[in-house]
Amino acid sequence: MLFAPAEHVPLAPYCTLGIGGPARFFVEADDEQTLLAAFDWAKRRGLRFLVLGGGSNLLVADAGVDALVVKTALRGISIIEAQKTVEVTAAAGEPWDDIVRLTVARGWAGLECLSGIPGLVGATPIQNVGAYGQDVSDTVVSVRVFDTRTAEVADLPSADCGFGYRDSGFKSGEPGRYVVLAVRYRLVPGGPATLRYAEVARHVAARGTGAPTVSDVRESVLAIRRSKSMVVEPGDPNCRSCGSFFTNPVLSPDEARRIDEIVGDASMPRWMQPDGSVKLSAAWLIERAGFVRGTRDGAVGLSSRHTLAIVAHDGARASDVLRFARRLQGAVKTRFGVTLIPEPVFWGFDDPREARPTVA
Repeated sequence: MLFAPAEHVPLAPYCTLGIGGPARFFVEADDEQTLLAAFDWAKRRGLRFLVLGGGSNLLVADAGVDALVVKTALRGISIIEAQKTVEVTAAAGEPWDDIVRLTVARGWAGLECLSGIPGLVGATPIQNVGAYGQDVSDTVVSVRVFDTRTAEVADLPSADCGFGYRDSGFKSGEPGRYVVLAVRYRLVPGGPATLRYAEVARHVAARGTGAPTVSDVRESVLAIRRSKSMVVEPGDPNCRSCGSFFTNPVLSPDEARRIDEIVGDASMPRWMQPDGSVKLSAAWLIERAGFVRGTRDGAVGLSSRHTLAIVAHDGARASDVLRFARRLQGAVKTRFGVTLIPEPVFWGFDDPREARPTVA
């Protein structure tokens, strides 16, 4: 097939932050053949090959990226229903919340707490997307991938995906090796809604719902996310962000006790993990380190509704976002001795200290 990518295409319009420089080469792939041809074209020219999803978890350097960027546009959904489970396979370019909406409307439990998360299906296994007591890895059966090392397409079972807290083998094991083409999820028809997260449980109870359905939980999750500007909606300036810029730190019991001694506040949020570790609230630590919601530093700052979101206002540059993020990291490190880990993918930063995984 004739392959002719566009050149010097601005990436800012493809990212929720709305900042960042251009791609040296760019193409939109709406089928697997185009994606494979793009990979072959880049390999023959010695170019980096980067895959762009919804751009909701991506920071692109101001100078852009010297690479072939392929925008995922693979579409398609298939459903296999059994007596006690249903399997939904969605192509990587399907909007994530469309999948959640479809499954909730049919009463299938498993994804309801992941409502309102921006981005595409392809990013969900890479980031092991999670919120309000659910992780996408809870439902992933397999991931269809293109292996850039072998140039082959394969189906990886969930056990081979290296899932961890907001992490996977795709992200931190061998970043950039696999391109997600589709994901298969296993859900439970008529199953109970997940109510592990206190904030969601309180919201559902306040609405007078006695035996909440997955639809009830979805409505509450969407309402909570909207109250924090965590649903991308036109006209909301807080939405020019990557959502949560840092993951919640997970500490050993000894480390958590050390933080308790430093803080001296029994109300500090914490969540015990199955392995005995303790997850703390990154937002709480940032606030106690002196950064309140709405804090500004020039053209960047914290969301006025959510401490974990760094917002790019008019005139912001990627370097401004990175500098502000480091201010937050430094303040938390100085105050508590805890290192906050950025969640977004970084493209085009030459300093090895700034290197991030290469699939958005």
